[in-house]
Amino acid sequence: MELFVFVCAAAMVLVGAVGVIVRSHPVHAALSLVLTLFGVAVLFVAQEAHFLAAVQVIVYAGAIVVLFLFVIMLLGVDNAEDLQIEPIAVQRPLATIVGAGTLALLVTAVTQGSDAIRSGTGAGIDDATVTGDPDSNIRQIARDLFSDHVFAFELVSVLLVVAVVGTVLLSRRPDKLGPQSGGAR
Repeated sequence: MELFVFVCAAAMVLVGAVGVIVRSHPVHAALSLVLTLFGVAVLFVAQEAHFLAAVQVIVYAGAIVVLFLFVIMLLGVDNAEDLQIEPIAVQRPLATIVGAGTLALLVTAVTQGSDAIRSGTGAGIDDATVTGDPDSNIRQIARDLFSDHVFAFELVSVLLVVAVVGTVLLSRRPDKLGPQSGGAR
């Protein structure tokens, strides 16, 4: 039964991820992202991490995807844009450099993580997990999130606020604001 649940959830994740990449309509891509996030939540439930599954559904599939859809709707996906014209000349080379850096960080993290697993260090298991306290997972996440990673947590909240403000500013195009929005006075 576990294998069946894993295969179904993995198929949901893979189909949704491919849908995010290949869908040309942004709303359909966002809905494919929802499928991926629900598949990850099913995998969390299969690992008995119910809190993480709930956070996955509520925060990511709920709030973040709604934010994405809000941005998509405000920017207006009806207009076709010419992809040959780049507003920022260094955008593609910079994206290539950032992508290569992110890939290098991911490879480094996987390598160090596999070394830590082989050596038995850094497994993240404390005495409460071994004794079977059902709330130990939640306590560990809360302790880690609000002590060691509180700066990153707050930075993400500021980033989301900036994204919303940026969306509102980008949606206010001069042709939509009327005659008082600029131009000759």
